Amino acid sequence: MRFASAETPEAPRWALPRAVIVLLGLAATVIVIAGMKAFAGVIGPTFLALILTVGIHPLHTWLRRKGFPTWVAVAAVLAVVYGILLGLVVALALSIAQFATTLPTYQDKFDDLLAQARQLLEARGIGQDEVQKALNIDADRVFNIVTAILDSTLGVFSGLVFVITLLLFMTVDAVSYDRRLSILQRMRPDIVSALATFSSGTRKYLLVSTVFGLIVAVLDTGALSLIGIPLPILWGLLSFITNYIPNIGFVLGLIPPALLGLLEGGPGTMLLVIAVYSVINVVIESVIQPKFVGDTADISVTLTVLALVVWGWVLGPLGALLAIPLTLLARALLVDIDPSTRWVDSLVSAKVVDPAAEEDEEKEVE
Repeated sequence: MRFASAETPEAPRWALPRAVIVLLGLAATVIVIAGMKAFAGVIGPTFLALILTVGIHPLHTWLRRKGFPTWVAVAAVLAVVYGILLGLVVALALSIAQFATTLPTYQDKFDDLLAQARQLLEARGIGQDEVQKALNIDADRVFNIVTAILDSTLGVFSGLVFVITLLLFMTVDAVSYDRRLSILQRMRPDIVSALATFSSGTRKYLLVSTVFGLIVAVLDTGALSLIGIPLPILWGLLSFITNYIPNIGFVLGLIPPALLGLLEGGPGTMLLVIAVYSVINVVIESVIQPKFVGDTADISVTLTVLALVVWGWVLGPLGALLAIPLTLLARALLVDIDPSTRWVDSLVSAKVVDPAAEEDEEKEVE
């Protein structure tokens, strides 16, 4: 029997086939997503607290630079975040309660509209059975859908006590965040770069969505008031919150006021509400916003839609609301953190990215 000595060369290390690595990665992804979905009630509020902490951190840094004590800066940050959250929840809760008392008054109007629609279809020669199948809806079913949309919006803040508690501890820990990053910079600069990209992208996205969401909410509220739609402030709040949901957010915010427009003034009023919402959102999101800020998240349109579907399925309404920041976090931890995987940026970014060219530019600067 021969024994391996110190001089004996090591046996060759057999790498797994790339297909096996891909399959293992996909299997691990499925397991992680299933675990996140199972604990969505905890993970969702945790991510919300994290995103809010990242978004508000520059205020703490600014106050410290102005010479305020640490405890004053922390208290000011918490006061701002808590005030915003509690204000939104109280306003939504009061408006939804008012809507719940108003909605039953439209029961007769809805039934009249259905009767008119049946008469119109029958006058066009459509059989009674076909009409019955086409209009097999009732007021309760439609009102339940609208109520579900509003409840989902308010349900985003269902773990508010948990979020407030997490925000307290995360804000306190964030006091030493910059110092920790400076230490990590010397050991793992790639990690610091990935986290910095995530933080700046998230703040930019939150700032842009908030500013333009406020503009859209004010314009929608004013337009609905002029048209005569009940509870315009509620629908303005709804459009502000759904503005954080990319691509389809304004459609979700449009459904309730459009339905009320149908009940209040007929099909013409409903079409007017749809037209006003569409013009306001298209002009602001497609014309004005890109001229000021460009693509803030730097994520392709396809990935944005997929992120909305996946995060919405995993974490519910809160996942849809935080789809973009969560995707930025996933990209930072899975792609940007490792130089060998940065080629993925050329596939998922909104802009055409050439990692090799960027590395050459960095070397020339050095």
